[in-house]
Amino acid sequence: MKNSNCKISNAEWLVMKVLWNESPQTTTRIIEALSEEADWKSKTIHTLIARLVKKGALGVDKNSGQHTFYPLITREECIQEETGSFVQKIYEGSIYNLVANFIHDEKMSVKEMEDLKKLLDDKLN
Repeated sequence: MKNSNCKISNAEWLVMKVLWNESPQTTTRIIEALSEEADWKSKTIHTLIARLVKKGALGVDKNSGQHTFYPLITREECIQEETGSFVQKIYEGSIYNLVANFIHDEKMSVKEMEDLKKLLDDKLN
Protein backbone atom coordinates (compact mmCIF):
# COMPACT_ATOMS: atom_id res chain seq x y z
CA MET A 1 0.00 0.00 0.00
CA LYS A 2 2.97 2.30 0.41
CA ASN A 3 2.81 3.96 -2.97
CA SER A 4 -0.89 3.55 -3.63
CA ASN A 5 -4.01 5.63 -3.35
CA CYS A 6 -5.81 2.88 -1.44
CA LYS A 7 -8.29 4.49 0.91
CA ILE A 8 -9.78 2.51 3.75
CA SER A 9 -13.34 3.46 4.77
CA ASN A 10 -14.36 3.54 8.43
CA ALA A 11 -16.18 0.22 8.03
CA GLU A 12 -13.20 -1.36 6.24
CA TRP A 13 -10.95 -0.06 9.01
CA LEU A 14 -12.89 -2.21 11.53
CA VAL A 15 -12.30 -5.31 9.39
CA MET A 16 -8.61 -4.47 9.14
CA LYS A 17 -8.36 -4.02 12.93
CA VAL A 18 -9.65 -7.55 13.43
CA LEU A 19 -7.01 -8.92 11.08
CA TRP A 20 -4.20 -6.76 12.44
CA ASN A 21 -4.96 -8.15 15.88
CA GLU A 22 -4.87 -11.77 14.67
CA SER A 23 -4.39 -13.28 11.26
CA PRO A 24 -4.98 -15.21 9.17
CA GLN A 25 -8.68 -15.60 9.89
CA THR A 26 -11.65 -17.12 8.17
CA THR A 27 -14.70 -15.06 7.25
CA THR A 28 -16.61 -16.79 10.04
CA ARG A 29 -14.07 -15.66 12.65
CA ILE A 30 -14.02 -12.12 11.24
CA ILE A 31 -17.82 -11.98 11.45
CA GLU A 32 -17.72 -13.23 15.05
CA ALA A 33 -15.13 -10.62 16.02
CA LEU A 34 -17.07 -7.81 14.36
CA SER A 35 -20.38 -8.80 15.92
CA GLU A 36 -19.09 -7.21 19.15
CA GLU A 37 -18.38 -3.86 17.44
CA ALA A 38 -20.91 -3.52 14.64
CA ASP A 39 -24.46 -4.62 13.98
CA TRP A 40 -23.81 -5.79 10.44
CA LYS A 41 -25.22 -8.68 8.49
CA SER A 42 -22.72 -11.27 7.34
CA LYS A 43 -23.28 -10.23 3.69
CA THR A 44 -22.07 -6.71 4.57
CA ILE A 45 -18.88 -8.12 6.07
CA HIS A 46 -18.34 -10.36 3.03
CA THR A 47 -18.66 -7.24 0.85
CA LEU A 48 -16.16 -5.30 2.97
CA ILE A 49 -13.67 -8.17 2.83
CA ALA A 50 -14.06 -8.43 -0.96
CA ARG A 51 -13.43 -4.67 -1.31
CA LEU A 52 -10.29 -4.89 0.81
CA VAL A 53 -8.99 -7.79 -1.29
CA LYS A 54 -9.71 -5.81 -4.48
CA LYS A 55 -7.90 -2.76 -3.05
CA GLY A 56 -4.87 -4.88 -2.24
CA ALA A 57 -5.19 -4.39 1.51
CA LEU A 58 -6.00 -8.05 2.22
CA GLY A 59 -4.60 -11.25 0.86
CA VAL A 60 -6.54 -14.50 0.67
CA ASP A 61 -5.35 -18.08 1.00
CA LYS A 62 -7.67 -20.27 -1.05
CA ASN A 63 -5.70 -23.48 -0.53
CA SER A 64 -7.28 -24.51 2.76
CA GLY A 65 -10.83 -25.82 3.12
CA GLN A 66 -12.03 -22.31 3.96
CA HIS A 67 -10.60 -19.09 2.60
CA THR A 68 -8.42 -17.34 5.13
CA PHE A 69 -7.60 -13.65 4.99
CA TYR A 70 -4.54 -11.74 6.13
CA PRO A 71 -3.42 -8.10 5.89
CA LEU A 72 -1.04 -7.10 3.11
CA ILE A 73 -0.51 -3.71 4.76
CA THR A 74 0.39 -2.81 8.31
CA ARG A 75 -1.59 -0.69 10.70
CA GLU A 76 1.33 1.76 10.71
CA GLU A 77 1.23 2.12 6.91
CA CYS A 78 -2.50 2.88 7.05
CA ILE A 79 -2.11 5.36 9.89
CA GLN A 80 0.68 7.12 8.03
CA GLU A 81 -1.34 7.32 4.81
CA GLU A 82 -4.52 8.46 6.57
CA THR A 83 -2.64 11.07 8.59
CA GLY A 84 -0.89 12.41 5.51
CA SER A 85 -4.16 12.59 3.60
CA PHE A 86 -5.89 14.38 6.49
CA VAL A 87 -3.08 16.92 6.97
CA GLN A 88 -2.97 17.59 3.23
CA LYS A 89 -6.73 17.98 2.88
CA ILE A 90 -7.49 20.00 6.02
CA TYR A 91 -4.22 21.83 6.76
CA GLU A 92 -2.80 22.15 3.22
CA GLY A 93 0.07 19.84 4.19
CA SER A 94 1.17 21.84 7.24
CA ILE A 95 1.75 19.79 10.37
CA TYR A 96 2.52 23.06 12.15
CA ASN A 97 -1.03 24.28 11.42
CA LEU A 98 -2.46 21.00 12.68
CA VAL A 99 -0.60 21.16 16.00
CA ALA A 100 -1.20 24.92 16.37
CA ASN A 101 -4.93 24.33 15.90
CA PHE A 102 -5.03 21.80 18.72
CA ILE A 103 -2.95 24.00 21.03
CA HIS A 104 -4.97 27.17 20.33
CA ASP A 105 -8.30 25.40 20.75
CA GLU A 106 -7.08 23.98 24.08
CA LYS A 107 -7.66 20.42 22.91
CA MET A 108 -4.26 19.43 24.26
CA SER A 109 -3.62 19.00 27.94
CA VAL A 110 -0.53 20.45 29.57
CA LYS A 111 0.88 16.91 29.85
CA GLU A 112 0.31 16.31 26.13
CA MET A 113 2.04 19.59 25.30
CA GLU A 114 4.98 18.65 27.55
CA ASP A 115 5.20 15.24 25.85
CA LEU A 116 5.05 16.92 22.43
CA LYS A 117 7.79 19.33 23.46
CA LYS A 118 9.94 16.38 24.54
CA LEU A 119 9.34 14.65 21.21
CA LEU A 120 10.36 17.80 19.35
CA ASP A 121 13.42 18.31 21.57
CA ASP A 122 14.48 14.68 21.01
CA LYS A 123 14.01 15.08 17.26
CA LEU A 124 16.18 18.20 17.21
CA ASN A 125 18.99 16.56 19.19
